[in-house]
Amino acid sequence: MRITIVGAGHVGAVSGACLAEMGHHVLLVDRDERIRERLSRGEPPFFEPGLEAMIRGNRSRLEATGDLAGAVQSSAMTFLCVGTPSNGVGEADLSAVDAASSAIGAALCDSSDSHTVVVKSTVPPGTTVNIVRPAIESGSGRSAADGLSVVMNPEFLREGAAVRDFFMPDRLVLGADDPAGAAALEALYRPFHCPRVRCGTATAEMVKYASNAFLAVRISCANEIGNLCKPLGIDTHEVLGAVGLDDRIGPRFLGAGLGFGGSCFPKDVRALVALARALGREARLLSAALDVNDRQPVTFLDLLKARVGISGRRIGVLGLAFKPGTDDIRESRAIAVVQGLLDRGGRVLAYDPMAEERFRQVHPDIEYAGSAAEVVSGTDATVIVTEWPEFEELDYTGRIVIDGRRCRRAEETAAVYEGICW
Repeated sequence: MRITIVGAGHVGAVSGACLAEMGHHVLLVDRDERIRERLSRGEPPFFEPGLEAMIRGNRSRLEATGDLAGAVQSSAMTFLCVGTPSNGVGEADLSAVDAASSAIGAALCDSSDSHTVVVKSTVPPGTTVNIVRPAIESGSGRSAADGLSVVMNPEFLREGAAVRDFFMPDRLVLGADDPAGAAALEALYRPFHCPRVRCGTATAEMVKYASNAFLAVRISCANEIGNLCKPLGIDTHEVLGAVGLDDRIGPRFLGAGLGFGGSCFPKDVRALVALARALGREARLLSAALDVNDRQPVTFLDLLKARVGISGRRIGVLGLAFKPGTDDIRESRAIAVVQGLLDRGGRVLAYDPMAEERFRQVHPDIEYAGSAAEVVSGTDATVIVTEWPEFEELDYTGRIVIDGRRCRRAEETAAVYEGICW
């Protein structure tokens, strides 16, 4: 099948490469010429394990283009994978979704062939029905009766494991409000063997938000427990390790530390809080999860100040990406930590194996090291912000370390060591 993907960001590029691997011919549409050039050279626009090899191996079936209309007109299915960032009040900004939907509709105006539009973007419940479908139907002059289906198929791709997650999903959520749309999704995913959730588009939209909300609340709950354990002299990880053995709870997402970041959890929880407000409700638990998350970097810096001070000190920062295995710095805890160090008069020497280039765009005013060892040896104290595996191989002997992610090697070898929740 010929498939068009509108938006070559993380979801679009990974989905496109994986669909090409399955044998489909994929056209990746993006307005950014630099992204298109990289894809045309067989290079991913960002770091994701396994993605480059998949793009290079499927260049005959994977094209990058800026011609949305031509791509849509030549395809049987179009994936909508544009961003939905937070606006100034926490709501999901749907301007890109609206614009792309209108463009897709216009592209289908002169076509009578059956076409399925698949919404992959994370959007508030009701968006597919109230924004995407009307825009496409208005632009094309067509509806479900004319062979046009608009469905919702949320993605659950974790950065750092996105390729694996595409091919080995926990479940597939197939949101369709008409039989033809449901059949198109079923046909696309026929090779996959995992649970399928068949539902309407609004339910599918809510499943995505609810999933991220549960995980964000779980992380903040672990951090809240950690913040109580620390002053009591109790090992947080021992407590949460035992808690995770309860099969009603499980062990995942119980790592107390600096909190969550990235392109999904913060913005999606804020969007649900905003949705609750619009409905005249209060999302108290979700608001509290965000508050806990926002406080963790402040607590972290307070520990550093109590140990060695910050003003006038040269502080090493290990890790800038929001998590290991990616170069993504969106909502990274490192942004708040570095800004907090600068605001308190500190000088910063930072290192990350993948995210330095992107972080420089946010903080060109700090110093960057060529290696993690340089950070540890050349500063008054080191803070660990991202749990890259290579940080477990360093020698912290004689050094001062404040840890946000529990690096065992630092805990064992540093002269002065303190964890944020332990």
